[in-house]
Amino acid sequence: MDDRRYRRRGGVVGADLRIRGGSAGGVPGARRDGDAVGGPLMARRRLAIRRPRGPVEYGAAALIFAAVASLVVRLLVWVGEALMRWWPAVAVLALLGLGGGAARVVSSRRENAARARRLSVLRFSLAELDAMDDRQFEFALRDLLIRDGWSARQVGQQGDQAADVIADHPLYGRLVVQAKHTKVGAKVGSQVMYQVNGTAGPVHRANAAAVVTNGGFTRDARQWGERHAVGWVDRERLCSWAERGVPLHQLLQLPALARRRLPGARRTRIAAPYGQTGSEGRMGNVR
Repeated sequence: MDDRRYRRRGGVVGADLRIRGGSAGGVPGARRDGDAVGGPLMARRRLAIRRPRGPVEYGAAALIFAAVASLVVRLLVWVGEALMRWWPAVAVLALLGLGGGAARVVSSRRENAARARRLSVLRFSLAELDAMDDRQFEFALRDLLIRDGWSARQVGQQGDQAADVIADHPLYGRLVVQAKHTKVGAKVGSQVMYQVNGTAGPVHRANAAAVVTNGGFTRDARQWGERHAVGWVDRERLCSWAERGVPLHQLLQLPALARRRLPGARRTRIAAPYGQTGSEGRMGNVR
């Protein structure tokens, strides 16, 4: 009985039972020294807002409600005065917001319509691209660039100095494309990126360069290309370009007006006349 202390409060006997060391022994209400009061039972209790009881609590609730209502009214008055004072600026901001939203909707519709037109002109599936040989793949890339509004020609041959397709555009300048038709699952390494970057500007006077494959790229090749602004188009991007109609310059995020030039790139940007295609490829009616 030394470990128990009894107190009488208002005629009701309450026990404050503490067990120092050992087990609680299954005694209800027992806890160890240092344990949190109430334990999990207290954690499971939910806070609930009860209704006021008696005139004092009703009066306090009425005072709180009146204070909150007064703050809300003052806030509304302040907002109304600010709108009356600055209504021209508010009107301009509202018009700008509506105009921006409408412009985005119009732009999205135009882009969808342009994509549909491109796909109606030319579309390749990945299966079709996989079935091609190296030369057919080069002509397919040329035709896709022509579909996107570029003036393109296939130049790939032995000693082509890392250029299979050269394309010109009035907004994006000259683009050199190195085509790598591989087995599905094969990956292009960094060496190809080095070669393209080294010859695109000095040799071909290009403003941008890209490597396109129906396979993939090693992580080092992708990272090196991103650091040196050499675009890369893997199988997923190729599907977006050839099968879904997204233009290549959009996939590569090419800057307009040649804000970035490759080493040795030309400063004048006079594009070749758009028109003639070769004797191969779909745009030339021969696959």
